[in-house]
Amino acid sequence: MSRAFVALGSNLEFPQQQILKAFEELAALPLTEIVNKSSLYRTAPVGYDDQPDFINAVVELRTELDPDKLLGYLLAIENLHGRRRPFPNAPRQLDLDLLLYDDRQMQTPALTLPHPRMHGRGFVLLPLAEIAPDLSIPGLADEEDSSGMSVAQLAAACSDQGVTRITP
Repeated sequence: MSRAFVALGSNLEFPQQQILKAFEELAALPLTEIVNKSSLYRTAPVGYDDQPDFINAVVELRTELDPDKLLGYLLAIENLHGRRRPFPNAPRQLDLDLLLYDDRQMQTPALTLPHPRMHGRGFVLLPLAEIAPDLSIPGLADEEDSSGMSVAQLAAACSDQGVTRITP
């Protein structure tokens, strides 16, 4: 079984319920189980400010699915929620990002692991640090300012990004 982490985000059509429903859908994936899930967090939008705040969370999975197959299921769940991509950082019913898959580093047209922007985003790092504080992100040793830092240390550096835990 492999260890994977998935970020969840929503800011349309009852975002908190979108995330809770997505937890159920992730738990129902074949050959996959949820090992841990973070609290829910409220986050100011990034990249496109004229939209509602987001609700974010992170789940830890154990899965026998390979990364591409897991990504396919994540995209299918997004589609079930009515996900559209009219422009970058647009409002969305549900966004599921595969952050990490074991210590795998890969880059294909469809998938980059680890997620290329996760190490500077509080809305990812704070929920991730809640469930896996000692985790390190593969490949960050190449980033001078992040070399050798745990997820908890990276999250602490993002504490000023307007991310607030809303559920215990």
